[in-house]
Amino acid sequence: MKRSAAAVAASTTTGTLGLQAKARTVSATPAKLRIGFIGPGGRGFNAHVKNLCKLQKEGQPIELVAVCDVYNKHRQRAAEHIEKQTGVIAEQYVDYLEMIEKEQLDAVAIGTPDHWHAKQTIDSLNAGLHVYCEKPMTKTVEEALDVMQTWQKSGQVMQVGVQSTSMPLWNDVNAQLREGKLGKVLQYQTEFFRNSAQGQWRAYKLHKEMNPDNIDWRRWLGVDEGLAEYEPFDREKYSQWRRFWAYGSGMFTDLFVHRTTSMFKATGLRFPKRVVGAGGIFLEYDGRNVPDVATVVADFDEGVQGLVTATMCCANSPIRQLIRGHHGSFVFGTGEQFEEYAFVPERPQVTRNSKLKEEKYEVEGVNTTYEHFKNWITAMVQDDPSLCNNDPRLGAAAVTTVILGAQSYREGKVFFFDEPNLTVHDANGDWAKNWEERSAARKKPSHIPGWNAGESGSTLEEPDYMKLAGPWIDGKEPSP
Repeated sequence: MKRSAAAVAASTTTGTLGLQAKARTVSATPAKLRIGFIGPGGRGFNAHVKNLCKLQKEGQPIELVAVCDVYNKHRQRAAEHIEKQTGVIAEQYVDYLEMIEKEQLDAVAIGTPDHWHAKQTIDSLNAGLHVYCEKPMTKTVEEALDVMQTWQKSGQVMQVGVQSTSMPLWNDVNAQLREGKLGKVLQYQTEFFRNSAQGQWRAYKLHKEMNPDNIDWRRWLGVDEGLAEYEPFDREKYSQWRRFWAYGSGMFTDLFVHRTTSMFKATGLRFPKRVVGAGGIFLEYDGRNVPDVATVVADFDEGVQGLVTATMCCANSPIRQLIRGHHGSFVFGTGEQFEEYAFVPERPQVTRNSKLKEEKYEVEGVNTTYEHFKNWITAMVQDDPSLCNNDPRLGAAAVTTVILGAQSYREGKVFFFDEPNLTVHDANGDWAKNWEERSAARKKPSHIPGWNAGESGSTLEEPDYMKLAGPWIDGKEPSP
């Protein structure tokens, strides 16, 4: 998984690299942003097309002018909906590059299968377009880093489609963490539990109309682009591609990336240092090759551990979503949205503060997908990439975490991410050795990015009797 020397050299400052200055100015932003759709199928139609049509009707300065899909039924459905809702006759394309070339677009919304995301995103950014890319941002770690770097160089606005990041909740939690509400943050845990009598992702129906006459199968695979190897047309692979490693990564990238991104948004964490994944296909023997039970554990240089776990076979007994600290924890509900969350303090013997009591906070309910697209439009209109609630740096960090978890599960390895050099390696004992050395040297703990609460809840009290500790040399006790 090591990258080329050129790629590494170009990315050594990514951890602090800001967006480069753009040639375009705010005043150059058109009166209406011309948007095209790439892959308006399931999510691409129900979320992308429908929400942007609604936003256009509400007066947002956008115009939906073109649709591109390898399946003629999807192209036609999307174009008909746009015309009915907005009065615009959207041009239809099979080749997204032709659409970009001909339509003088300002932005694209990408809703294709995972294995196409990186190429279509990079091509669009390099063409000077803003991008909304459905999650996961990419299929591989290398692709995630390439997208992040391309975006940073482009100066374009890009939103990654994890809609939960547009919930005000996570910004509120982040502010409290930085102020030291929990003391030293130690762990987050999150989940994504589902159940199905027919097997996950088989709810995507197969239709007779899905055939090589209506679908450009070779283009869908991306054979000529090197994205997948050729195989005979298969309605199952086309419609239920999330069940197969060649095109997706099952719950790791379809589901885990949701919760992981939210926790990154809340904590301020980004790229992990060490990742391990586990699981298996324990029930859903339906021809899939992605697991139905899985867990990813990620360790961070900031001295925080992250856990995301799920079964696709048990939905009514999920774990609670939590962020744990030395002085207390935030306890959330299950799923994407919940009405409230709680602060649960540790015992006064630990906090040295008898005034800390359990608190509950109301959560503002929002239509997350709608708000996510609205946020993207706002960032484009103001020509400010920093306004996006889920930019590609956050997207790259989250997808790197879950992809390494999937790879760990498949290869039986622990993976280490070297952020300064943007490389991945495996199989060494440096992680454990580092923490053991820090403890031996009595160092102070590391903190999440943006920590500004001093040492509150972060350092231990040294009992007086610990002066008696230490080795006896030549039969003499240590000096106090």
